Amino acid sequence: MRRFAVAIVDVAPVVREGLSAILSRSATAEVVGCYQSLSELASSPHFQRLDVVLMAVGMWRELESSTSLSGLTVIGIQSALAEEEALRRFAGVVTLYHSAEDVMRIVEEAVQQPQPHNFADHELSDRERDVLILVARGYTNKEIASELNISPHTVISHRKNIVHKTGIRSVAGLTVYAVLNKLIDSEQL
Repeated sequence: MRRFAVAIVDVAPVVREGLSAILSRSATAEVVGCYQSLSELASSPHFQRLDVVLMAVGMWRELESSTSLSGLTVIGIQSALAEEEALRRFAGVVTLYHSAEDVMRIVEEAVQQPQPHNFADHELSDRERDVLILVARGYTNKEIASELNISPHTVISHRKNIVHKTGIRSVAGLTVYAVLNKLIDSEQL
């Protein structure tokens, strides 16, 4: 039987290392990497061969804005209180209170009955993408309006639509969204 490739994404080293140790003892799982962020995972050489990702539940909004993980089974790591809405977005959830056996069972069940991540329920228009790219490059509303030959009020309207569709309010978050969705190359920033 082929071992399934697992990546772990969490800001806490103790969580990453603990889950890696648990999963490494399994004959069915191969931990191919531990990462602090989704952007670090997406740039990993192991990314293309992943079967499942375990990631911090608190990163669900970042996951929601990512199309690069579409089709992958994503299991949440709950290390703090979380809203039900966030927990429902994952194929399974492991907590700090689960035993090693429970963690393996949850991961194996998710792999055997995949529920691929597909949060992409928002689609940006071409103009919203243009605005987003310029926001990610650090342009102001006025500069975006000049660059795209539209009014500043129209830029503001597009930015409101982008926030509504992605759920991301900060420029930094929108920049990560643009990079993860390959709208802009990180070298262009």
